[in-house]
Amino acid sequence: MKKKLIVTAILMGLFLTTCETTYHPTIPYKKVDFTIYPNDVMYYRLNTYGGYEYFTGGVSGIVVFRLDEWTFKAYDRSCSYDWEEPTSWIWMHPNGITLIDSLCGSIYNVLDGTVISGPAKWPLREYHTRYDGMQLRIYS
Repeated sequence: MKKKLIVTAILMGLFLTTCETTYHPTIPYKKVDFTIYPNDVMYYRLNTYGGYEYFTGGVSGIVVFRLDEWTFKAYDRSCSYDWEEPTSWIWMHPNGITLIDSLCGSIYNVLDGTVISGPAKWPLREYHTRYDGMQLRIYS
């Protein structure tokens, strides 16, 4: 009986610690934790669906995209193909529905960060978001 309790406690500990961070095969983990107020005029582009803003943090910065009234997506601006290159940045494509790498040209879906085309094989590193109607928290 004691063995079962010990094994269960170890497994629960492993489960709880693996939920804290998200693994990415190419882009390294960086602690991210900040809060913004999307309704503030400073973030006017996040006031509308499909709006986005760039922030510092993560490996190469963060892009935050507003999907709908309650849903925000946050991705690291590091390309999963050439993230170590200092001139490689993820930008919002003018079409407003994809993200593009400035160096290798990889194109990503803004809804889930998956690769649409280009040499990249892995999706973008996504950060957690939590919105309560006033504050938007972006965290890893």
